Amino acid sequence: MLQAGIGVRELVIESRRVLPHPAWILLLLVIGCQAQSARVGQSSTVRFGTVQRVEQVRLQSDAAAGALIGGTIGLMASGNSRNAPRNALVGAAVGTAATAAIQGDRMGIAYTVSMLDGSTVRIISDQSEIRVGDCVAIERVGETNNIRRESSAFCARDNQQAVLAVQQQTEAAAAHCEAAKQELVSASTPEAVDVATRKVSLLCN
Repeated sequence: MLQAGIGVRELVIESRRVLPHPAWILLLLVIGCQAQSARVGQSSTVRFGTVQRVEQVRLQSDAAAGALIGGTIGLMASGNSRNAPRNALVGAAVGTAATAAIQGDRMGIAYTVSMLDGSTVRIISDQSEIRVGDCVAIERVGETNNIRRESSAFCARDNQQAVLAVQQQTEAAAAHCEAAKQELVSASTPEAVDVATRKVSLLCN
């Protein structure tokens, strides 16, 4: 019988001894998936709220001061000249808002979000599909930020205990988005940028 409280390595060794070959391989896969899930979500924070205002702003203006910078333009707004070739590739792939950001126009869409705890968050992104009244997730992973439209159920106060119960899953989704953005940052060819951009669209919006 397997003992409680033993480590992963000991669990695998013990499982190999007492379980048939296919069974302990399956157990090893489950353990690996659980460990990966923990790594993916461990540094993510996700909060939910309702969009109260949507406006177009210049990133270099006072209107953008103090706001979170998210979306794809958050990857390119640092002004680091070393990133100029990569930024040009990314801007060409992801569209006009990101292209404007690297050409000096620095335009973005500012979303003012009323959070469930009563606070207000302002985040600027190149995502343009979000509207006033939408329920959104504000995701922060490391140095990156993201705003994601969610089902209105996530913003319903009666559902908050259930939302907390799926926190690991929502944080994992935020971490997968951040990983896709980092892949986009690292892309060095038009083909790699194209694939990474599509992954960002799938995992972050």
